[in-house]
Amino acid sequence: MREKIVNLLLNSDLEFISGEEISKQLGISRTAVWKHINVLKEQGYEIESVNKKGYRLKESPDDILSKENILHDLNTIFIGKEIIHFDSIDSTNNYAKNIANEAIDGTVVISEEQLSGRGRLGKQWHSKKHEGIWMSIILKPNIIPMDASFITLIAGASIVKALSNLGVDASIKWPNDIILNGKKICGILTELSAEIERVNYIVLGIGINVKTIGFSEEILNVATSIKKEGYDVSRVDIVRNILSEFEMNYNEYVNDNNKKSTLDVCKKNSAIIGKEIYTIKNNIKEKVKCIDINENGNLVVEDKDGNIKEIISGEVSIRGEQGYV
Repeated sequence: MREKIVNLLLNSDLEFISGEEISKQLGISRTAVWKHINVLKEQGYEIESVNKKGYRLKESPDDILSKENILHDLNTIFIGKEIIHFDSIDSTNNYAKNIANEAIDGTVVISEEQLSGRGRLGKQWHSKKHEGIWMSIILKPNIIPMDASFITLIAGASIVKALSNLGVDASIKWPNDIILNGKKICGILTELSAEIERVNYIVLGIGINVKTIGFSEEILNVATSIKKEGYDVSRVDIVRNILSEFEMNYNEYVNDNNKKSTLDVCKKNSAIIGKEIYTIKNNIKEKVKCIDINENGNLVVEDKDGNIKEIISGEVSIRGEQGYV
């Protein structure tokens, strides 16, 4: 019911709508409307209440990651049409995996805070309340398991394009980090449940530092946030843009095996192509030159002896010659 009230307020373009009108449209009492309005205020909605006028939003709530806000003006067919929102959770990926078998394709799990967020290779991901976007998308593509890793590149390309739409010039550190001014703002964690020739589901985890200013000494030199780099962008706008861009690129890949759009964005916005980098595998560090990303989404590098190698996502860690990137 609160979702319907929010939609009425959002659709009123910041004009007043009476409690009587709301109760009439929704078939509930004016007392029930008042109670729902109070709950929405507690959630962070700035709602003005005036006798004989009714209720209105003081301003568009562009930074509350509620289901109602995200769905309003969301331009997708199935990605994000079901949204499960938490104020706090251990991990959106963990929850998504627990419900994945029963959930509909494209379900999004999102939380204001993660208590046990994690990134690739089990590394901790700091997920403070109201400072970022911590979400997971449940996907059920009709592809074979070996093709699932490309979903990570689709996510990276979609995030960079979404941020570009909002005026943020980010890049991709293959395969799963998004970089802004040489530091990490976003990580992607793709987890798979599959049989030999069939994917049961994919859980695509996305963590973005949006408003974080203070970082611990441990990650201060490698991590930053969109706000810290001088951009003031709505979290809701970022989520909507990511879901829209992702659905387009995902459908091209899953339905038509078309990788071109994703690869074009990944190459154009690569933080490492053309650079000397280090690959790290089993604690063995090797300096190579990054040449390309091939049609399978794998990294193509040249070693010190001139040998061309192909690196598969998940095999190694990548570090820049002078540091993180």
